[in-house]
Amino acid sequence: MSELTQTEQNSLTGATQGRSGKADRQEAAAAPAKLSAVFPSYARYDISLVKGQGSWVWDDQGNKYLDFMCGLAVTSLGHAPEKVGAKLKAQIDTLWHVSNLFHIPGQDRVAALLTANSCADQVFFCNSGAEANEAAIKLARRYHQKVKGTDRYEVITFEQSFHGRTLATLTATGQSKVKEGFLPLPAGFKTVPLHDLEALKAAITEHTAAIMLEMVLAEGGVLEVQQEFLDAVVALCKEHGLLLIVDEVQTGMGRTGKLFAHQHYGIEPDIFTLAKGVASGFPAGVMLGKGYLREAFSPGSHASTFGGTPLAAAVMEATIETMLEDNLPQRAAEMGEYLTGQLKEKLADTSFVKEIRGKGLLIGIECQEPVAEIVLAGQKRGLLFVQAGPNVIRLLPNFYVTADEIDQAVDILSELIHTYANQANGEAHS
Repeated sequence: MSELTQTEQNSLTGATQGRSGKADRQEAAAAPAKLSAVFPSYARYDISLVKGQGSWVWDDQGNKYLDFMCGLAVTSLGHAPEKVGAKLKAQIDTLWHVSNLFHIPGQDRVAALLTANSCADQVFFCNSGAEANEAAIKLARRYHQKVKGTDRYEVITFEQSFHGRTLATLTATGQSKVKEGFLPLPAGFKTVPLHDLEALKAAITEHTAAIMLEMVLAEGGVLEVQQEFLDAVVALCKEHGLLLIVDEVQTGMGRTGKLFAHQHYGIEPDIFTLAKGVASGFPAGVMLGKGYLREAFSPGSHASTFGGTPLAAAVMEATIETMLEDNLPQRAAEMGEYLTGQLKEKLADTSFVKEIRGKGLLIGIECQEPVAEIVLAGQKRGLLFVQAGPNVIRLLPNFYVTADEIDQAVDILSELIHTYANQANGEAHS
C-alpha cells in the first residue's frame, strides 16, 4: 500500500480523532463487531475508509488508496470538493429541512440548471436512483391512465439491466439474482434480451406503457447499447405511443463524456433519471420528463419527504455548476480516452483480457475468468476498483483524475492482471 507523507499522516490523525498506537489497532480490529446490529445485506471488504481528498482515500490504519471506484460512480468531482463543501456548510448554517408543501428556492435553481442543459422540461426530486426510477415508472403509468385514458401499465426492460432495489425496480431489473426471495413480484414488467429487436416487438401489447433502458449497462458488464437498436426502439415508441425511459443513474452527470449518456446517440427520451453523480455523495435523485407529462403528476399524486431539501438542493446546485463551469463532461471524455489507450497498450499482450470497452470514465475490462481475486489484490496494492458482473473489472475514476494517477492505476492493474493470467494459465496446464 502507498506510504503516507507527514502532512497526510497529520491530516489523518484528525480524521481518526487522534487515536494512535496499540490501542488504535485493537479498536480497529474490533471495529467489525460494531456492525453486529446491522443487517448483513452487504458483502463488505475488510477496509474502513475514514478520509478522502481528490482521487485518494485513507483507511483507519493509515493506508492510502487511489480511488477508481468513486463510491460506485458517485464522487465524480473527487472526494471533498471544495466548492460543494463550502455551499453545503453555508446551507447547514441557514436551513436544513422544510416540507415540500412550501416552495424551496434551491429546487428551482437546480431544475433550471438541469432543464437548460437537457431535453427535459420538468423535474421531480427524490433521494436515490431507485426512487428516481420508481418515479419514472409511476409517471409513465399515470400519464397513460389519467391523462390519455388508456389501460397501459407494462414496462419493458432488458436482460443484464439494473434499475434499483425497490420491489418495482428490482422487478424491472434484468438480473435474476436481485429477485431471489422477494416473490411474488409486482405485475406489469417484461424483460427481453438486449439488441433482440424481434423479441422486443413481440413483447409490445395494448397494455405496454413504456420501454426502459440504460445507454450503458454498467452493473451488467459495461455493455453499450448499439445505435441501430436504439433508433429502432425510438421508432417503436413512436409507432405504438409508448414512452421512452432512459436510466441515467450511473451514466448521467458527465460520466460517459457528455452530461447525459443519451446525448451521444442523438435521441430525446420522454423521461430520464439521475442520482449517483448529481450530488457528490449527498443522497439525491432526480426524475426528469418532457413538458407534456406535467399533468400526470398533479398535486398529491407522488411525493418524497426528503426529496430536494435545502441541503440536497445546495449540494446538487454546486455539483452541477462545477461540472458546467469546468467542462467536466469533456474532461471525462478526454481522460477516458487516455485511460482506455493506456489499458489497451499495457494489456495487449495477454489473451486473458477479452475486451476493453466503455464510454468516458466508465470503463469495463472483460476477462476470461472471474476477477474477484484481482479486485482484492488491487486493494492490497493501494488501488480501489470494482466488478461489473463476475468477469468484468469496472473503473470509475473522478473527472479531475490526472494522467499521472491514471498511469499509476494502469501500472498496478496491468501487473495484477498479468500475474493472475500467468497463474491461471499455469494451473490450466498443470
